[in-house]
Amino acid sequence: MDGQGSSRTQMRRRSAPAAWTALAAAGALLLAGCGEGGAGKSDPPGGPSAAPRVQLPRLDGEKLEVSAVWTGPEQANFTKVLEEFEKRTGASVAFVPAQDPIVTFLGTKIAGGQPPDVALLPQVGALTAAVQNKWVQPVGPEAKAQLDKNYSPGWKELGAVGGTQYGVYYKAANKSLVWYNAKAFEAAGVQPPKTWKELIAAADTLSASGTPAVSVAGADGWTLTDWFENVYLSQAGPEKYDRLAKHEIKWTDDSVRQALTTLAELFGRKDFLAGGTSGALATEFPKSVTQTFTGGDRPAAAMVFEGDFVAVNIAQTEAKIGEDALVFPFPAVGAKAPVVSGGDVAVALKPSKGAQALLTFLASPDAAEIQARQGGFVSPNKAVDPAAYPNAIQRRIAEALIAAGDDFRFDMSDQAPAAFGGTPGAGEWKALQDFLANPSDVAGTQARLEADAAKAYGN
Repeated sequence: MDGQGSSRTQMRRRSAPAAWTALAAAGALLLAGCGEGGAGKSDPPGGPSAAPRVQLPRLDGEKLEVSAVWTGPEQANFTKVLEEFEKRTGASVAFVPAQDPIVTFLGTKIAGGQPPDVALLPQVGALTAAVQNKWVQPVGPEAKAQLDKNYSPGWKELGAVGGTQYGVYYKAANKSLVWYNAKAFEAAGVQPPKTWKELIAAADTLSASGTPAVSVAGADGWTLTDWFENVYLSQAGPEKYDRLAKHEIKWTDDSVRQALTTLAELFGRKDFLAGGTSGALATEFPKSVTQTFTGGDRPAAAMVFEGDFVAVNIAQTEAKIGEDALVFPFPAVGAKAPVVSGGDVAVALKPSKGAQALLTFLASPDAAEIQARQGGFVSPNKAVDPAAYPNAIQRRIAEALIAAGDDFRFDMSDQAPAAFGGTPGAGEWKALQDFLANPSDVAGTQARLEADAAKAYGN
């Protein structure tokens, strides 16, 4: 896969500063509305609509397979969506867990003559590669009608390659959030920071109080790319971000040096990290969340950075979102706070009636509202009833995403060729894990990132 294809499907970004303003304001509102007291205090009355809003064909006896890289609670919540599809159509749907990189996983399945009917791809680059390999079927008229009805142009554009609609963005993510243990912050006398300087000061106070400041999921390289992207977007700005995402500037650029140097202010303090450097490198994402909200007065860390989907993992603890677990927007490093989004796009790998029916369902608010009720999920579907979200925090995160329209930055590593931005133990994931192990090696990290990027992008 080359890097040119992913840039063709990138969202239009001419008015990105408006998105920063809209989402930053929404983040502030989120903090003001949910930082004090329980989430239920601002919940609206009523609930999500029960009447079906999309018609699906009968598929009695048809068997479908769906693949995604989701595991644990996220997979379980999506299974509830598939169960509703089964009830409405009579089809039988099996979930097949995929591995990263999903392009390699699907390639193996296709080579063996057993592709799933539908796959959910977590990277724009993966969609482009699947289309270039001629694995993917165009979206049918029923699903396209749902997209036209329920999605902004930018989200539709992200699911298109070469002007043809191939995908349905079922799941989105606000990846510019920091979740924190309310008791740990209160015990240390710390307030949610608004700037990077304030974050470092808060981390120093928290760690001095006996609770390491932050839980970093260093065993999962994708979380480290999210750390870098938020710092880089805020510090270097949207134009540089877009150019680096396309590899129009090199990773040896001074803007990358500045971002890594900033990130080293946090990663370079072992006392800031739960378990120190070695502990961070051994911590996978689910544990990074749960250990922040367990342990009573002695949690492993006071805060954890990641997207709205953190709520799924918090739900595995006894902590209550809006009371024990609160959230603030990623602090501003430069003039503006960053707003980074991600998402999973559903594609049909078989030219079957069942595959297209499932895409139609996933493009409807009916499907999204089922998973929204479970928490830890945000939909880019404008027709989703806000009351479907289980608490005010998640509702405001979702409303902020919809309010931003098409003006935000998509996850940089997800735009890259999978060999660079989406492969465990390789490319950007591995280079940033090495950087976490040795944050003083900024120049060496840049050199490795550039060498891997040049190879993956072919330039």
